[in-house]
Amino acid sequence: MSAPFFERVRGIAADILEVRPNQITPQSSSENIETWDSVHHLNLILAFEQEFGVQLEPEEIDEMNNVERIISILEQKLNHHG
Repeated sequence: MSAPFFERVRGIAADILEVRPNQITPQSSSENIETWDSVHHLNLILAFEQEFGVQLEPEEIDEMNNVERIISILEQKLNHHG
Protein backbone atom coordinates (compact mmCIF):
# COMPACT_ATOMS: atom_id res chain seq x y z
CA MET A 1 0.00 0.00 0.00
CA SER A 2 1.57 3.27 -1.06
CA ALA A 3 1.40 6.28 1.26
CA PRO A 4 -0.13 8.63 -1.37
CA PHE A 5 -2.84 6.06 -2.15
CA PHE A 6 -3.61 5.62 1.55
CA GLU A 7 -3.81 9.40 1.94
CA ARG A 8 -6.35 9.63 -0.91
CA VAL A 9 -8.48 6.85 0.58
CA ARG A 10 -8.13 8.35 4.05
CA GLY A 11 -9.21 11.79 2.84
CA ILE A 12 -12.33 10.40 1.16
CA ALA A 13 -13.20 8.20 4.15
CA ALA A 14 -12.74 11.11 6.58
CA ASP A 15 -15.02 13.30 4.46
CA ILE A 16 -17.76 10.70 4.14
CA LEU A 17 -17.56 9.49 7.74
CA GLU A 18 -17.30 13.05 9.08
CA VAL A 19 -14.18 12.43 11.15
CA ARG A 20 -10.70 13.95 11.13
CA PRO A 21 -8.29 12.26 8.69
CA ASN A 22 -5.96 11.31 11.56
CA GLN A 23 -8.79 9.15 12.96
CA ILE A 24 -8.63 6.94 9.86
CA THR A 25 -6.06 4.14 10.00
CA PRO A 26 -5.71 0.90 8.00
CA GLN A 27 -7.58 -0.81 10.85
CA SER A 28 -10.51 1.63 10.81
CA SER A 29 -13.85 -0.14 10.35
CA SER A 30 -17.49 0.06 11.35
CA GLU A 31 -16.36 -1.53 14.63
CA ASN A 32 -14.31 1.50 15.68
CA ILE A 33 -15.70 4.44 13.67
CA GLU A 34 -19.04 5.39 15.17
CA THR A 35 -20.40 7.08 12.02
CA TRP A 36 -19.56 4.08 9.75
CA ASP A 37 -23.04 2.61 9.28
CA SER A 38 -24.67 1.00 6.24
CA VAL A 39 -25.61 4.34 4.67
CA HIS A 40 -22.13 5.76 5.11
CA HIS A 41 -20.67 2.51 3.77
CA LEU A 42 -22.68 2.89 0.56
CA ASN A 43 -21.58 6.52 0.28
CA LEU A 44 -17.96 5.42 0.74
CA ILE A 45 -18.29 2.87 -2.04
CA LEU A 46 -19.85 5.41 -4.40
CA ALA A 47 -17.14 7.96 -3.60
CA PHE A 48 -14.37 5.43 -4.23
CA GLU A 49 -15.95 4.32 -7.52
CA GLN A 50 -16.14 7.92 -8.66
CA GLU A 51 -12.68 8.94 -7.43
CA PHE A 52 -10.85 5.94 -8.89
CA GLY A 53 -13.04 5.28 -11.94
CA VAL A 54 -13.80 1.66 -11.01
CA GLN A 55 -16.95 -0.42 -10.76
CA LEU A 56 -17.09 -2.55 -7.63
CA GLU A 57 -18.88 -5.90 -7.52
CA PRO A 58 -21.32 -6.75 -4.70
CA GLU A 59 -18.91 -9.37 -3.30
CA GLU A 60 -16.11 -6.78 -3.20
CA ILE A 61 -18.36 -4.24 -1.50
CA ASP A 62 -19.24 -6.83 1.17
CA GLU A 63 -15.53 -7.48 1.77
CA MET A 64 -14.68 -3.78 2.14
CA ASN A 65 -15.16 -3.82 5.89
CA ASN A 66 -12.04 -1.91 6.92
CA VAL A 67 -9.69 0.62 5.36
CA GLU A 68 -6.89 -1.88 4.75
CA ARG A 69 -9.29 -4.19 2.84
CA ILE A 70 -10.73 -1.24 0.89
CA ILE A 71 -7.24 -0.23 -0.24
CA SER A 72 -6.36 -3.81 -1.15
CA ILE A 73 -9.49 -4.23 -3.31
CA LEU A 74 -9.10 -0.81 -4.95
CA GLU A 75 -5.45 -1.49 -5.76
CA GLN A 76 -6.38 -4.86 -7.32
CA LYS A 77 -9.08 -3.18 -9.42
CA LEU A 78 -6.76 -0.42 -10.56
CA ASN A 79 -3.94 -2.83 -11.43
CA HIS A 80 -6.27 -4.90 -13.63
CA HIS A 81 -8.04 -1.84 -14.95
CA GLY A 82 -5.30 -0.23 -16.93
